[in-house]
Amino acid sequence: MSEPGNLDLLSDDQFRERFRAWLAANYPAELRQDSHRPFRRLRGDAAVAWLRRVQEAGWRAPAWPREYGGMGLSFRKQLIYHEELEHAGVARIIDLGETQLGPTLIQCGSEAQKAHYLPRILSCEDVWCQGYSEPGAGSDLASLRTSAVREGDEFVVNGQKIWTTHATDSTHIFTLVRTGKFAKKQQGISFLLIDLQSPGITVRPIVNLAGEDEFCEVFFDKVRVPASQLVGEIDQGWTVAKALLGYERIWIGSPALAGKALELAHTLVRELGLSGDAGVTDRLAQLAADLHDYRLLYAEICDAVADGGKPGPEVSMLKVYASELLHRLTEFNQEVAAESGGIVGDTRIGGALTDLHWQLMMARPVTIFAGANEIQRDILAKTVLGLPAEAAAKSQIKN
Repeated sequence: MSEPGNLDLLSDDQFRERFRAWLAANYPAELRQDSHRPFRRLRGDAAVAWLRRVQEAGWRAPAWPREYGGMGLSFRKQLIYHEELEHAGVARIIDLGETQLGPTLIQCGSEAQKAHYLPRILSCEDVWCQGYSEPGAGSDLASLRTSAVREGDEFVVNGQKIWTTHATDSTHIFTLVRTGKFAKKQQGISFLLIDLQSPGITVRPIVNLAGEDEFCEVFFDKVRVPASQLVGEIDQGWTVAKALLGYERIWIGSPALAGKALELAHTLVRELGLSGDAGVTDRLAQLAADLHDYRLLYAEICDAVADGGKPGPEVSMLKVYASELLHRLTEFNQEVAAESGGIVGDTRIGGALTDLHWQLMMARPVTIFAGANEIQRDILAKTVLGLPAEAAAKSQIKN
């Protein structure tokens, strides 16, 4: 089965069956996630090799319109697509070219930019990272200071980005830069596409708490970028960058990781002989109930979008709840494992082989990236609950 065929003619159940069969036949068993390794990721050459196989078989870019090389799936079929990736244990890939830049170019890019970059994203000829956060401009992204000054047909870029995920594995970066000064700091920001091989760029990896170099610093020293690499209008990059944040938070808010962490929790309690410990089982039951409630909330929001609604500020609830539940689950798993929970690297607990320290450390930044949870609570307080700014600020202090 090499081509998915005309998906428009398939029912949701038929689509699920066909994609599940293709994954079962094509995804390498040795790279699968399971309850013991729930956060496995692919990056670098392994990620590119898998994505190229997906592209060759016609299963790439479910959200892109067919005219741009995507699958053109309805939102409901996109949900099924992601559910089947999780069901098959496909390791997570941070593919910002497909999930962020591609849709941004489709919506805001020039025809020349679409014709050049979209096919190269799908073929993995170009691998993209995101240059948003800076020292002093993370959650308060509008305070960024990396500058781009127009000189003839080029921009000259100077500054620094930080927490740039997988920059060492990337060939290009899409980034926000300061091109003008206005009273409102969201103005005067532009969206640029930059080749990471350009003279004047230095990429420096940052080792995280789990011992991985997935984050990086990116330095720009008089980097010359063709003006044709500007996406959208000059000084209007804030609007470009916000275009897809709602959908991003829906996918980030998936309960899948928490679900796998809960499966591991049940395994640990069983393997450690703690099923008769009322304190342990009460905590486990509370976590299971919280995940059940969250799945219902997630399904409700996804159903509303599938029925034609647009993601609103309420999707911030998904990111907050999912990330903090993941915190609590990984903490529970490490605590019930007692001394085994402090081991760095794989450890065997009964019949389970797992790395609890790595999972705990990888779960920590989830409440920070894609907008810190404190910022998400502020958004919810102002735009969903309708609280005045002063009351919203007090709610942040209490939390």
